[in-house]
Amino acid sequence: MKVIYDRETDTLTIIFTETPVAESDEDKPGVILDYDDKGNLVSLEIMDASQRVNVPSRIDYQVSPLVG
Repeated sequence: MKVIYDRETDTLTIIFTETPVAESDEDKPGVILDYDDKGNLVSLEIMDASQRVNVPSRIDYQVSPLVG
């Protein structure tokens, strides 16, 4: 997984897999979902990220412990 914040375009992109994008869908205004040719989610793009995310240039990554 890769997260990219582009300050010039104010776009936050989360790439889940490096699979080529076959189709894109703007689920909500400014939120674009990219899918591969099998319909699997490839990436998520958030336009005007600084207006939608508290600090788009900072990433907190957390892994929940396994319950078992």
